[in-house]
Amino acid sequence: MRLRSMIAALAASAVLPVAGAQATDLEVTHWWTSGGEAAAVAELAKAFDGKTDNHWVDGAIAGSGNTARPIIVSRILGGDPMGATQLNHGRQAEELIQAGLMMDLTDIAEEQGWKEKVNPPSLLDACTYEGKIYCAPINIHSWQWMWLSNKAFEDAGVAVPKDWNEFVDAAPALEKAGKIPLAMGQQPWQQGGAFNVILTAVGGVDLIDKIQSQKDMDAARGPEFAKVWQAYAKAREMSAKSTVQDWNQATNLVITDQAGAQIMGDWAQGEFQVAGEVAGQDYECLPGLGLEAILDTGGDAFYFPVNDDPDVTKAQKELAALLLTPDVQVAFNQKKGSLPVRGDVDLGNVNACMKKGLDLLAAGKIMPSREIVLTQDTINEINDLLTEFWSDPSYSAEDAQSAYADIIENAD
Repeated sequence: MRLRSMIAALAASAVLPVAGAQATDLEVTHWWTSGGEAAAVAELAKAFDGKTDNHWVDGAIAGSGNTARPIIVSRILGGDPMGATQLNHGRQAEELIQAGLMMDLTDIAEEQGWKEKVNPPSLLDACTYEGKIYCAPINIHSWQWMWLSNKAFEDAGVAVPKDWNEFVDAAPALEKAGKIPLAMGQQPWQQGGAFNVILTAVGGVDLIDKIQSQKDMDAARGPEFAKVWQAYAKAREMSAKSTVQDWNQATNLVITDQAGAQIMGDWAQGEFQVAGEVAGQDYECLPGLGLEAILDTGGDAFYFPVNDDPDVTKAQKELAALLLTPDVQVAFNQKKGSLPVRGDVDLGNVNACMKKGLDLLAAGKIMPSREIVLTQDTINEINDLLTEFWSDPSYSAEDAQSAYADIIENAD
C-alpha cells in the first residue's frame, strides 16, 4: 500500500499520546545493529545522557531500513510515536511532514547556523519542505565503495585489483583458490545498492542524471545503460556462492579472507575497525569501483514526530540541537565510518579509506543519492525488479533493462 494511502486511512484517527512516567526518557528508533553501528549509536546515547537531563531509550530495530521504515511509519500513524527516529536523507518522510506529523526544527537550525555549516548544502535541502527544516542530518554515507581482502588475492596469486575491470579479470583465480569473488548478502537492499554503484561506475553520472532526473527514455533503453546491466549480470554470477544474509556477514567474508571483495557503503568500515583490520594493509577500498571516484551524498538524518507533552518536546529539541555539535559529529562518525555533515570539523587521524572519502568531499566529487531524486514508491519498484533479476539467473540483462526503463517512464 502506498504511504499516501496509509496516511489518508490512519492520520485522521491518530491520537498523539500523553508522555510516559518519565517525560525525559526519549525513545530513539534506528536500524543500527551491527558491531560498528552499535558502537556509533553508543556515542550518541552517551552524549545525550551526559549533556542533558534526559535519557536515551534505545529503540533498535533489527534488520535493514526496508524492515524498519514500515514499523516506524506505522507507529507514527497509529498514534504511538517515538521521540526521535533515524531515516535516510531524502523524501522518506515527505508525506508524514505534509500530514503535520513531524516537528519543525527551523528555529534550532537557524540558531545553530546549520545552513552555513552543513556540507554539501543538499543534505539540508533534503530536510527542507516549503521553507521549513524538519530533520537534523547526522552523517554522510556513500554507497560508492568496493572493499577488498588483500590476503584473498595473495592466496589466489594475483595482484589486488585497482578497478572493477581488473577485479572481473581476477575472479577466475579467486574461484580456483576456493574464494568467493564477490560477497553479497541475500537481501534486496544490498543487491539494489550494488546495482547503483555499478550504474555510477560503469554508466557514469551523466547517464544517471539523464535516466533518473531527466527521465530520458532514449538513455534508459540505450547501449550505455546496457553495459551497466551486463556488468550487473556479471556481479550476479561472481556472487553465486555467497549465501549469507546480512550485509555485515558479507563484510565478514572479506575480513576473514573468504571472499575477494564486497560492494557496500562506507559503513562497512565500522566492521573492519571492530575486527582490528588496517586500511591499506589488510584491506583496500575503491571509491566508484576505481572507475568513477565520486561519492553519493546519502546518509542518515533524525526526525522528531510531533508529541503533545511539553517535556518530551523539550527533550526532542535538545537532542536535535546536540546532533550537529562538533564533538558529537566527530565521535559518532569516527565509529560509524561515515563523514561528518559539518564542513568545519576535524576528524583527526583517519585511516586511508576515510581519507579518500574526505578528499573526494573536499574536491566536490559528489552526487545526490537516488533517495533525493526518486520517490520511495519508484525506488521500491526498482528494488523489486532488481530482486527478481538477482534471484533468477535466466532473467537476461536485456529484459531487465527494458523493465527498468518502463518503471522510469511511469515514475512520479
